[in-house]
Amino acid sequence: MSTATMTSKGQITIPKDVRDDLHLTPGAKVMFVRLPSGHYEMVARTGKIEDLAGVLHDPDRATVTVEDMDEAVAAGATEHAMRGSSTH
Repeated sequence: MSTATMTSKGQITIPKDVRDDLHLTPGAKVMFVRLPSGHYEMVARTGKIEDLAGVLHDPDRATVTVEDMDEAVAAGATEHAMRGSSTH
């Protein structure tokens, strides 16, 4: 397991083995993604968007169907329209 120490300026040098594994080169970008657990995952921006599949998955949350999403969007649109049509 590799470790790094943060400097007083908030900088961290990513260990060479980690840089190699993530294919990081000078100037590469990394993202810090907050997970539902509160932990963070560092993701190299050298890959494709598909590499992020599942990173925000929460096994404790019920799966939502496309139909459920459509209904929620329609309900929200209806509520928004009703607020816009009321006279004040």
